[in-house]
Amino acid sequence: MVNVFFHDEKPEQLSQPLSPEIASSSRLKHQVFLSFRGEDTRPNFTAHLLKALKDTGMNVFFDEEKLEKGEQLSQALSLAIAASNLSIIVLSVDYASSKSCLAELSDIMRRKDTQGHIALPIFTIFKTSFNHHESNRLPQVQRWKTAFAEVGKLKGWHIEGGKFDRPETEYIKDIVEYVIKKLMSGKLKSASAELVGIDDQKQTILTLIEQEDSRLIGLWGQGGIGKTTLSMLYTMKSLITIHVDTPSIGSTLIQERLSNKRVLVVLDDVNDSDQIDCFGVKHFGDGSKIIVTSRDRQVLKNGGVDKIHKVKKLKDNDSLQLFSTFAFKQLNPAVEFQDLSKKFVEYAQGSLEKKYERPKISQILRSSFDDLDELEKNIFLDIAIFFKGTLRKDVEKILSCCYKGVVSGISNLIHKCLLDSTPYIEWIFMHDMLEEMGKDIVRKESINPEKRSRLWGAKDVFQVLRYNKGINRIEGMKLDISQIDNLRLHRSAFEGMINLKCSAEKFLADQVDSVSLPEELRYLRWDYYPFKSLSGFNPKNLVVLKLIRGDIEYLWNDDDHQFIIDMLMNNSLVNLKEINVADCKNLRKIPSLLGAINLEILECSGCESLVELPWLNHLTSLNKLGLTGCCNLKTFPVVPKHFPIIELSDSKIEVPDSIEHLVRLIKLCLKNSKVNIVSSNISKLESLHDLYLSHCPIAEFPIIPRSLTEFNLSETQIEDVCLSLDTPSNIQTLDMSGSRVKNVSIKMESLRDLNLSHCPIVKFPEIPRTLIKLNLSGTQIEEVSLSLDSLEDYQGASFEFYIENPNYNVEGEEIEVEYIKVEKCGVHVSYMDEEPSTTPTT
Repeated sequence: MVNVFFHDEKPEQLSQPLSPEIASSSRLKHQVFLSFRGEDTRPNFTAHLLKALKDTGMNVFFDEEKLEKGEQLSQALSLAIAASNLSIIVLSVDYASSKSCLAELSDIMRRKDTQGHIALPIFTIFKTSFNHHESNRLPQVQRWKTAFAEVGKLKGWHIEGGKFDRPETEYIKDIVEYVIKKLMSGKLKSASAELVGIDDQKQTILTLIEQEDSRLIGLWGQGGIGKTTLSMLYTMKSLITIHVDTPSIGSTLIQERLSNKRVLVVLDDVNDSDQIDCFGVKHFGDGSKIIVTSRDRQVLKNGGVDKIHKVKKLKDNDSLQLFSTFAFKQLNPAVEFQDLSKKFVEYAQGSLEKKYERPKISQILRSSFDDLDELEKNIFLDIAIFFKGTLRKDVEKILSCCYKGVVSGISNLIHKCLLDSTPYIEWIFMHDMLEEMGKDIVRKESINPEKRSRLWGAKDVFQVLRYNKGINRIEGMKLDISQIDNLRLHRSAFEGMINLKCSAEKFLADQVDSVSLPEELRYLRWDYYPFKSLSGFNPKNLVVLKLIRGDIEYLWNDDDHQFIIDMLMNNSLVNLKEINVADCKNLRKIPSLLGAINLEILECSGCESLVELPWLNHLTSLNKLGLTGCCNLKTFPVVPKHFPIIELSDSKIEVPDSIEHLVRLIKLCLKNSKVNIVSSNISKLESLHDLYLSHCPIAEFPIIPRSLTEFNLSETQIEDVCLSLDTPSNIQTLDMSGSRVKNVSIKMESLRDLNLSHCPIVKFPEIPRTLIKLNLSGTQIEEVSLSLDSLEDYQGASFEFYIENPNYNVEGEEIEVEYIKVEKCGVHVSYMDEEPSTTPTT
C-alpha cells in the first residue's frame, strides 16, 4: 500500500513554499512581548535577552520603553500582548508575588487558548506561593493560579544556574533561535511546532522543487529519519490523504482530467518502482511536482526519479532538543539529566521519531528487514553481529565464501539504508538500532543458544562450549575470552558445528593440546591461538585464516607426506585467500602453499622466529606479503614477478641477484636490515620508484635504476656521494640524514629535495641548480655561500635550506634547538656563533 498526499494548487502558487512572512500580520505591532519581574532579572538576564532579541531586528515590547505617559498600566499591557505574536515569560523567584506580572500571565494564557497566541516560558528558581494575595482576598487569585498551573505545563527552558549548568549566553542563544523559528513558521505552527533541525534540508528540497528539470523528486533514507515529515511541509494548506490499493489509474477520463491539473503529490513509503508508474504521475499537468519517499534508493532510480535527496540524520544539538521536548516537556534537559540525555542521543544517532502517532521505530526497522530476500537477510545478520566496522572489501571476500551474490547484496542493503559505507576507504557501518534489531532477530530464533544460527554473547558461548551441547545449527560464533572466566574447552568442542562457517574468537585453552575444527569453516579468526598447530584440520573450505599473536609453531606438518598429498589431491587450499599470523613469536616456518593458487595476502609481520618461507612464485593472485619484523629471516622471498611491494624491514636479508626478475616491483623497503651490498641487478628494475635502505650497514652508494624517484639512505655508513649529470637516474628525493657522509657532489638535475642533516659534513655541498630544498641542520658547516649563478631561474626559484641553531640558558646549558629556514638564494649567508646566545638567528 502507498500513502498518497494530494495537494491541488493554483499554478502561480505551486512552486512556492508556505511563506515565512505569514507569521507576521500587518495589524501586529510587536513580534515579542517580554514579561518579567523587574527586581529579579532586569539588570542581568532580562537585559541580555532583550539585547539579543533586538540585535536580530525584532520589535520587542519592554514595559519601560514602550508605555507612554498617561496610559493606564493594565490597559497598555493588555493591548501590547494583543499586538504581539509571541510572549516570553521569565518566571523568576518573586514573579508570583507581583500582581502586575500575574495579570500579564493570565492575559497571555487566555489569548493563547482563544487566539493562538504563542507563550514561551523560561523557568528559573521561582516560588509559587499565593498566600499574600489570598490574605488580601483578591478576586483574581483563582484565575492567576490557573494561569500559573497552565504555564507550568508548557515546554520551555529550565535555567537552574550553578557550576554544573550551561552558561547563560548559551541559553539566550537557544531562546533567540527558537523564537525566530516560531515567528517564521506562520500558519504551519500547528503542524511543525515539534519539528527540529530540518531547516537546511527543507531549503534543499525547496531548491529541487523550483528546478524546472525536476518533476519527480525522491527522498531517500532509513525508516524513522523524517522523510514523510519533510515531504508533508509542502502540502499542509489543503490536504487529501489517499490509501491506494488499486494497481493503476487507467481510466482515460481520469487521465485527461489529471493532465489539466497542476498538482503537488507526495507518494509516501514506496517500496516498488511500479507503484510510481501505476499511480499515473506521467498524466499530471505541466509544472506538477511529485515527491516520492522510499527507504530503497534503487526503487527511486528504477521509478525514473529525476533528483534524489538523501535525508540526513539530525545534528547532535537538534537531537538533544528533540529528545528533551518529549522526555522532559522542555527545550533542554535538566542539569542532572544532561549527561544521560546526551548518551541517549548518541545511541539514537539522529533517528528520532517526531510524532507520537507514528509506528514505533522498531516496527519500522523490522518491516525493512522483512522485505529483504534470504541472501540479504543473511548478509545483514552477519554484518550486524560479526562485521560492523570492517572494510567493505574484506566483508565481501569473507561472505562470498558463504553465499553467492554478496557484492550486489551489500549494495542493495546500502540502497535500502540498512547499511552505510564511508567514502574512499570503504568501511561498512550500520545504525546502532539496526545492529540491535539484527541481534534481537537471532535471539528470537530459539530460547536455547545452541539452536540459534549465530552466537556472540559471552554467556551464551560459554554455555554452549562448556557443556558441549548439540550445536549443529550454529553458523557463526564470536567471543572475547576476556569476558569469561574458567572456560575449559573440550577437544571436540567444535566438532558438532557442522554448519559453522564463521568464527571470530579469542580463546585461551591451556588445558588441552588441540581442538578439532569443522571442515565447513570458511572464516577463522582466533587471536592468541593457544595450540602449536592446526593439525587434523582440513582447510578445504577456508577462505580467511587469522591467528594473530598466537602460540602456533607451524600451520600443518610438511613432514606428514600423506597429509600433504591428501590436501593437494583434494585441492584443500584452493579457497584460501588470506593468511594472517602476525606476531606469532614461535612460528618458525610457513608450510608449502602449492595448492593455494587464490591466496592474496600472506601477513607474517612480527614473526621473530620465522627462518624459512616456501617458494611463492606460483601464487599469481598474491598482492601483499608482510615480513616486517621477521628478524631471523635470512633469505629473500621468491615471489611472483608481478609483485609490486615488498616490506622486509628489521630482517637479516641481503638483496640478491635474483631481484632482477621482479620486473613490476614499485617499492622495496629494507629498513634496519643487514644489507651490506646491493646487487647491481637492481638497476634492471624499470618500475622501481621507492627504495628504503635506512639504518643498514651499507657503506657504498649503490647502483640504482633510472626509474627511482625516492631513495632513503639515512643512518647508513656511506661517506661519499657523487652523482654526475650522466647518472642514469631520476631521483627527486634523497635522504642521507644521520649517515657518515663527508663529501657531496651532486649535479644530477632531477634532484629537488636533499637531506644531509646530522652528517659530519663540514663544507657546503656541491648541489644542482634545480634543487628546491636542502636540509643541513646538525652539520659542521659554518659558512654558506650561494650566488645567483647557482640557480637556473632565480626569479622563479623557491630554494630553501635549514641550519641548526641551539639556544642556551644563562648558565650556558643548551635548552632547545631551533632549525632556521634560510631562503632567497643569491644572498651570501654566514652562520657563526662564537658565544652561546639565547637570541634566535635570523
